[in-house]
Amino acid sequence: MTQNLFGQELERHIDEMGDDPGRLYRLDGVAHIAGVINDEPRHCISSMQRQQGMRLDERYVLYLQMAGLYHLARLNDRWFRLDEPHDVAYQLGLPVDGHYVSGCLTDFHVYIQGSRPAWQWFQELLGVLPPPSQIQKFAVNCSWFQETFGECPEGADEATVRRFARAYIMMLLGMQLFADKSGNHIHIRWLPYVARLEEMGGYSWGSAALAWLYRCMCRVANRHVVKLAGPLQLLQSWIFWWSGYNPGVSEKGPQVQMTRLRIDMLQARDFIWMPYSTPDVL
Repeated sequence: MTQNLFGQELERHIDEMGDDPGRLYRLDGVAHIAGVINDEPRHCISSMQRQQGMRLDERYVLYLQMAGLYHLARLNDRWFRLDEPHDVAYQLGLPVDGHYVSGCLTDFHVYIQGSRPAWQWFQELLGVLPPPSQIQKFAVNCSWFQETFGECPEGADEATVRRFARAYIMMLLGMQLFADKSGNHIHIRWLPYVARLEEMGGYSWGSAALAWLYRCMCRVANRHVVKLAGPLQLLQSWIFWWSGYNPGVSEKGPQVQMTRLRIDMLQARDFIWMPYSTPDVL
């Protein structure tokens, strides 16, 4: 019944297009890449380069485990390949149950506990305030984070380790899991989370990361967008599992064309419609 309803809806949509089938290839009024894919056979999307030069200190491990981010931190500086198409929980080790992750970008200061100014809270939690030249609205330059928190001092007390762990987690969230196309700034919207390190593991970081990746992929469907942000190591592992990794092929043009041909030839029987019902996932 569901398939019949979908077919009827698709036919109705096609009828409404009239003599303009090109409307099928528009997304919210924007030209979709699918409409011109055959005219641009070598069109490729490149990833945003992320800046993450902070070393994973063993003293951070306890706090990363509390936050449910330790596995992600271990993967941060390592190339990895997975052989099974498990979901974000398996691949990045992120919790998928718990409280939803949300925040505000423009009126950030309104939601701070105690109505303190955002940068005052930043200084209280991280012990230092970035200079004005390193601040852009509610975002901090990554290079300042790396220079200030790149190495936790030897013999540091617990309070200092917590501050450095907070900075590391903010870098991990801002540049690895929820990276945007700025590529060099970290938003301080993560302050409410790092303020309570013991409670961070109660949030569904996996579902938030997956939602952010889908949003970034939706944006790059615009034929004029060529840069992709988000948790790309997750997308990359999906691609490697689906297409196979062949390090001996250096020409991206033939790979892209062959992959598009494989996608065009997919049939309904080629899809795993209920992947979570397989015994290994259960």
